[in-house]
Amino acid sequence: MHSTINCRGQLLSIKVPLVMGILNITPDSFFDGGKHNTINSAILQSKKMLTQGADIIDIGAYSSRPGAGYITESEEIKRLIPVIEAILIALPKAIISVDTFRAKVAEMAIKSGAAIINDISAGEDDAKMMATVARLAVPYIMMHKKGSPQLMQENPEYSDIVKEIMLFFAKKTEQAKRLGINDVLIDPGFGFGKTLQHNYELLNSLEKFKIFELPIMVGLSRKSMIYNVLKSGPQDALAGTIALNTVALQKGASILRVHDVKEAVDTVKLVGKIEQHDSWDIIDKYS
Repeated sequence: MHSTINCRGQLLSIKVPLVMGILNITPDSFFDGGKHNTINSAILQSKKMLTQGADIIDIGAYSSRPGAGYITESEEIKRLIPVIEAILIALPKAIISVDTFRAKVAEMAIKSGAAIINDISAGEDDAKMMATVARLAVPYIMMHKKGSPQLMQENPEYSDIVKEIMLFFAKKTEQAKRLGINDVLIDPGFGFGKTLQHNYELLNSLEKFKIFELPIMVGLSRKSMIYNVLKSGPQDALAGTIALNTVALQKGASILRVHDVKEAVDTVKLVGKIEQHDSWDIIDKYS
């Protein structure tokens, strides 16, 4: 597995697991919808996350929560591009990832200064996406989901969820390789077309995805697979997020995508200490 990803000429080491801070600039995201959808609030939240230790800021302008409403491509661009530009003026060293499944949005975001494309559909929802990413020569995070965000939680079925998702990534990584995408990361897509049991079966088998020798990103932060078990809500799911992120790190996760950056950074430090990873140069990274 590569030890770095190339973000606009800046090599980002993944020897120590990275923390990706979530910046939703949407009015309807499941946890923080409406909190950061002005330019000033987006800059302040980005600065806070970077100060707490975030390696990447992941900006989403189109909510992908179950049942989320549809928005047009032009509306997504209208929300996204001014925020990217403003953040990079205020925080020029920030590494920005863009959460989009649309090729045109991806291209405009990269031209505006973003460095990574995070695609919840792995190219399934826009046939031009993977070729666009290859031409732009940026890292590409491919996530597995089943169905659209509007309908994906309506009785998803698998005969063998781990096998099915591994076959999906085998196909997708081969496609990315043929197109010449150099930095590919995979995300099993917790909560995207999976039942509660599916999600835990997937987490329990996460280490199997190391066979691809690619960085593995996990997005468990405050999701229903946590708060439904605890009979609470997303606001009360921080402790559960920390617990499951710990498991994910021990099973090989390379990136934690989170709402709560400080807690995720602390989790990376402590798991590295527990497991005494020689490659996790914790003191150097966080000194």
